[in-house]
Amino acid sequence: MLTIDKLNAWYGSSHILQDVSLQVTRGEVVSLLGRNGAGKTTLLKSVMGLIKKTGGTVSFKDHAVLGLPAHKRYGLGLAYVPEERRIVPGMTVLENLRLGIVASPRAQHEKEVIEQIAQTFPRLKERLHQEAVTMSGGEQQMLAIARATAADPDMILLDEPSEGIMPVLVDEMFELFQQLKRQGKTILLVEQSVETALRISDRAYILDQGEIVYAGRADAMLADPEIQERYCAV
Repeated sequence: MLTIDKLNAWYGSSHILQDVSLQVTRGEVVSLLGRNGAGKTTLLKSVMGLIKKTGGTVSFKDHAVLGLPAHKRYGLGLAYVPEERRIVPGMTVLENLRLGIVASPRAQHEKEVIEQIAQTFPRLKERLHQEAVTMSGGEQQMLAIARATAADPDMILLDEPSEGIMPVLVDEMFELFQQLKRQGKTILLVEQSVETALRISDRAYILDQGEIVYAGRADAMLADPEIQERYCAV
């Protein structure tokens, strides 16, 4: 579904990603791991079209997307949940959800879409008319993920979804990711909680100083604490 070949990315004169190559197959959960500053967020933003200076090849569902603006990539079925959540203040949960479908064909079936979301995200169902920013951090993260799934994307890029969230909600969130996988969603997950991420992933890549230094099955990496300590310890 997603093929990245020799991706390079820059912030100004800083060369952040250096010839990064990876693949994500339809229906997989793939973790992208590494220390802070390794380039993980830059990779997700490059795939989504939010980094201006990039080079290499990014192919999504056999479409070369590196030259496309972000909204065109979203239209192809690629969704992104940033680390900052980007919940819109002054709007209710329902209004934030509507932003996820307003420009998609699903907007014609808004009532059905919202009902589907409410079934998948029961915490949001009872808060549809609550101002979104008054919810807890974990609930806002749920909303950001729900908004990203509203247009029924084929693939979701998740950036640090457990950041600053209570452990009980983290467990609930990762159960949700497994549910999304069962629904046929493909997920590329950036996450600092290495063990939690690996337990729900099929495969994993480790990014270190802008380069891929490990690629393999998630269960093999989970059984190798030395690799985790070398490249993922904070």
